[in-house]
Amino acid sequence: MNYSSQSEVILSAKDIYFDYQLSLYQHSGLRDSFINMLRNPWDFLLKKPDALPVLRGISFDLHKGDRLGLLGLNGAGKTTLCRILSGMMTPSTGTITCPGNVEAIFDVATGIMPELTGRENAYLLARLFYQTRDISTEIVEEALEFSELSHFLDAPFKTYSKGMQARLVLSLISSSPSNVLILDEVFDGADLFFREKIAKRMVKKIQDSNAVIFVSHGPEQVLELCNRVLVLKNGVIEFDGPPQEAIQFYIQSGGSRSFGNL
Repeated sequence: MNYSSQSEVILSAKDIYFDYQLSLYQHSGLRDSFINMLRNPWDFLLKKPDALPVLRGISFDLHKGDRLGLLGLNGAGKTTLCRILSGMMTPSTGTITCPGNVEAIFDVATGIMPELTGRENAYLLARLFYQTRDISTEIVEEALEFSELSHFLDAPFKTYSKGMQARLVLSLISSSPSNVLILDEVFDGADLFFREKIAKRMVKKIQDSNAVIFVSHGPEQVLELCNRVLVLKNGVIEFDGPPQEAIQFYIQSGGSRSFGNL
């Protein structure tokens, strides 16, 4: 099933394939490689590297205003797809077209200096997240106030709990509009109260941004934040449609039982 709006296309993925070259992860030494070449020279020269297919023909358009959720079991290809869309990885074949910048966060510890305070890390992260734009002190300080970390802002980041780390990073990443924003399961570390608070703020950011791609295992987050969902399985898009229907499809096709009866 394919589902899309009629609004402006701001990112387009066309026929994306990606294979992990397993030979790159086989740590044989130079001596072993030389011996193998002497023993079986033709096999050594002609053997094709083993490859693990991760994405197989992914195509979709992201439209202005889309709040796109990605669902799929571990290993379905969600994070690999996000890393390719953000420019961190290059597809084996296929093209990504996006005239604007893509901002992505895959972990609340991305770019963090544990020995520095939360406040100091916030200013460093602002340069990382918004490197193509000038971010004022007022924007960063507003994000710090929103995080409600209070006096902990001047404590070393390494003393923060997972929930506190999520508060700091999510407050900052949601402080300014983006062209395309990718969030890969970063809400999972936040406490329930802050997830509800950040969700309201994120809706405002989404309205001001062009589009957001959101990866999560939480059905409540998907239903609240997304207007469209892709379901991936074995590197293929199996469903593209409204969140409620996507979750039902995911459950019926063997997805997470923790989704319950939605």
